[in-house]
Amino acid sequence: MLWSLVGVFLAAAGLGGVVIRQNTYDIREERVSLRHGKHNLDGVLATPKDRRGPYGLVVFVHGDGAIDATHDGFYRPLWESFAEAGYASLSLSKPGVGGSSGNWLDQSMDDRADETAAAVAWAHRRPDLDRRRIGLWGASQAGWVLPKVAARVPDLRFVIAVSPAVNWRQQGRYNLLAQLREDGASTEQRAAALRRRETTLRLLRRDASFSAYRDAVEDAPGPPRMTADRWRFVKKNYTADATADLRAVRGTRVLLVLAGHDINVDVADTEAAYRKLLPAPLLRVGHYPDATHSLLRHDVERSELRLTLTAVLAPRALFASGFLADQRQFVEQADARTGTGGRT
Repeated sequence: MLWSLVGVFLAAAGLGGVVIRQNTYDIREERVSLRHGKHNLDGVLATPKDRRGPYGLVVFVHGDGAIDATHDGFYRPLWESFAEAGYASLSLSKPGVGGSSGNWLDQSMDDRADETAAAVAWAHRRPDLDRRRIGLWGASQAGWVLPKVAARVPDLRFVIAVSPAVNWRQQGRYNLLAQLREDGASTEQRAAALRRRETTLRLLRRDASFSAYRDAVEDAPGPPRMTADRWRFVKKNYTADATADLRAVRGTRVLLVLAGHDINVDVADTEAAYRKLLPAPLLRVGHYPDATHSLLRHDVERSELRLTLTAVLAPRALFASGFLADQRQFVEQADARTGTGGRT
């Protein structure tokens, strides 16, 4: 019995060591604060551990939801991959999340673009950051933010757009139908969900109050009703379309990252729009057939147990094969093309 307990203890200690090693990253994290408008935004600046600055910088732009600076640790493998290329990463908690004041649901996509531009301006004042080597990384909803910033802010080195959509309403319809297929919805359930969606769009076009929305959909089948804050957020943003902003992007290299198992975004539509609107020499498209919308491995994300175990024991293995290395190589190639590589 004693030796059995000793064996259990040693196994637990060994597993604990694995967890610690797998969740230790080759970066330094500095808590930073940025004042923008009425709000103070809390964030993290992750820099390469074994390099000297000035570093290039990747400014992170979040997708939808209440996301903190680390995205609950999800960003750290990405920060490490950029650090290997000599780049720091800057990520701010959304307003009202973590130590940031305000409410992210009060923001329009223009507000989010202004916030991102302010982060770039903040970086210009840091002597340990190379203002010639600043790029953006953003996922999902950031697809309506990144092109705005790239069109407004001169001399961005690159943009990495992960699973972006182009038109908000079209994306919403695609996601609704894809989710219904995934859930095995009947023809009647599909028709009811589409009717509910049309009702919602009519109310949005009328600038209806939340109470009017609530009354109209209260007894309708479908997903749970949104909150008043969410209704206000959707009213501000449901007409978002990245077409004009993409067309205005000039001279900035863009990496478009698309997943093979994306039920949120019509990747074929997104790729067609990016290829039509951006100069071909500046656009690179990366396809990850085994990935979900978040660029996680499909075989991992579909199992809650496997997802949890991988997140704890091997977080870098959460991501689709090649994704982390490709992010690093893209920024290295951007430096090589301009002859301004980082110092070592």
